Amino acid sequence: MTVHHVDWDAIEWKTIRHGVEQKAFSGDGATMALHRLWPDHEPKPHSHVHEQLVYILSGEVDFHVGDEVVRLRGGGLLAVPPNVVHYAVVVGNEPVLNLDVFTPCRPEYAISASQAVGAAS
Repeated sequence: MTVHHVDWDAIEWKTIRHGVEQKAFSGDGATMALHRLWPDHEPKPHSHVHEQLVYILSGEVDFHVGDEVVRLRGGGLLAVPPNVVHYAVVVGNEPVLNLDVFTPCRPEYAISASQAVGAAS
């Protein structure tokens, strides 16, 4: 058995669009993505077939899910159901660090587990 692993510091930030950066890693059944949202970021309403679990590590954000708006701060958690339009808007002047888990995995986002073997060495 091979244990797939990587160090977040070994993954470069990828610019998704103005004010949104991402680092991501996929296993066989899920993807974990770290997003950094800057206060002047461009919100983008979207939906996807994946369930998305959101964990705010730092900062403050208004998370729009369907017709609801939930304000989250560091330590806040949220579940986005599949196929529901959602997006985030930074509150205040500090960037937001947002850790997302998607299932099923999003191979278009991340290096795969097999690519990461030994990356943390």
